[in-house]
Amino acid sequence: MTDSPVQARAKVSAQEIDAEDENFKPLTREEAQKLREASPSLSPWWVVVWQLVAGVVVAGVAWALTGRGGVAWSAFYGALAVVIPAALFVRGLTSKVSSMSPGAAVLGFFLWEMVKIGLTVAMLFAAPRLIENLSWPAMLAGLIVTMKVYWGVLWFRPKRPTAHQP
Repeated sequence: MTDSPVQARAKVSAQEIDAEDENFKPLTREEAQKLREASPSLSPWWVVVWQLVAGVVVAGVAWALTGRGGVAWSAFYGALAVVIPAALFVRGLTSKVSSMSPGAAVLGFFLWEMVKIGLTVAMLFAAPRLIENLSWPAMLAGLIVTMKVYWGVLWFRPKRPTAHQP
């Protein structure tokens, strides 16, 4: 009896994984340091700062295009509905409690993510009561642009210069 194509592929995959395990070599201290220098980590606080900058820019553009303060405030409030919960999330994740153990870090991540989502939803529900002449399209534009800053920050994050080898 022959193996099905799926079973045959599973056997090949298992053999490939075993071969990769045999070729695995842990990094030395110097290699790990070079890898860290080549790919520097990015502080999550910088993401929050850039989100705030994006929110101010969107509010400024909204005001410049419409000349109405209510539209600018709506766009800025949409940005704040992302920035404030994100700042709370980062603060929670960088606390000492979240770094006590891997389990605490995972639990902390999910807890603070739920807090972030809940606060964002609460801010959106409160918007009509807090912003006079609320412009929903402007608020959603501020919200969306600010949320997309993650991609821009990751794309344009600074790279440390590496030393050239002779």
